[in-house]
Amino acid sequence: MATQALHSAAAPAPSPWTKVAGAVALLTAIVTVLLIAFAWPSVRSSVHNVPIAVAGPAAAADQVSAALQQRLPDAFEITRAADTAAAERLIRDREVYGAIDVSSGTPQVITASAASASIAQTLQSVATALGQAQAQGSSPAIAVRDIVALPADDPRGAGLAAAALPLVLAGMLAAALLTNLIRATSRRVIGALTFAATGGLALAAILQFWLGSLDGAYLANAGAIALTIAATSLTILGLESLLGTAGLGLGAAAMMLIGNPLAGTATAPEMLPGWSGAFGQLLPPGAGGQLLRSTAFFDGGGGAHSVIVLLCWVALGVVLCLAGALRTRRRVTTTVDDAAALPRVHATV
Repeated sequence: MATQALHSAAAPAPSPWTKVAGAVALLTAIVTVLLIAFAWPSVRSSVHNVPIAVAGPAAAADQVSAALQQRLPDAFEITRAADTAAAERLIRDREVYGAIDVSSGTPQVITASAASASIAQTLQSVATALGQAQAQGSSPAIAVRDIVALPADDPRGAGLAAAALPLVLAGMLAAALLTNLIRATSRRVIGALTFAATGGLALAAILQFWLGSLDGAYLANAGAIALTIAATSLTILGLESLLGTAGLGLGAAAMMLIGNPLAGTATAPEMLPGWSGAFGQLLPPGAGGQLLRSTAFFDGGGGAHSVIVLLCWVALGVVLCLAGALRTRRRVTTTVDDAAALPRVHATV
């Protein structure tokens, strides 16, 4: 009897039903946010305001532009190019995704599947439509040239698209691990930068030499990955240093639920709904994905904006870490001063 009474006294009381209801509500909210974050950009993805070039005489270029606007309203943002060479230069500099060239009389479509396989497929369908219109339905072949193609080992760009999530996770895991294992802000920052370098070398080697998903200079690709990891991990570390565990969760959620879905790495930022694509390029996952495309396939062309964005996030992370360290030091100093003052107070009394 006494033993049963002790067991009854030691057993914790069941949680109240209000707490159960709160947990269920929280889980429902979390799964809802996850679905919206990852499904909304994909479901609402479409071609709108995609920059392309139209090359050739003014009259012919006007006809092509009018035909595109009629067939696909607001799908393309058209830049005029004087000739084929000018159009190709715009593509290689990543100012446009492709071009329709009528400078030789017969239209041809110039694509760059390495910039976006989805947009390249859209331009190929445009080429078919142009051919049908010219031949009044007989469907002649319109030449399509892919001047910056994806690697033969990964013609769909699956490796680069799949790498977007691991890059985000690498930065998040680095911040979480360093926060729990390493003391002193300066050592955490050095650890994050060192891991960014080693992680960049390792991931670039896998993508380029094993999977064959990347071309270009290996060290440039590794540098792009390292800068992305550094921007992510240092930002989360800085938030944790300033806000504690809440900052760690806030930074991780922002990178995973906002930055990753809006990166546009699998398709293109211009294919995401509304303002989300442009906003995503201001976050580390989006900027990192675009920079890696630039280094891998365009000799760094069009990567300056992404480098600036990532460096700004790195700088912000370092500043937040310093601010958090200074606040912690002031708290410690105040605590020590208060403790040192206690003996004098007692002695006076």
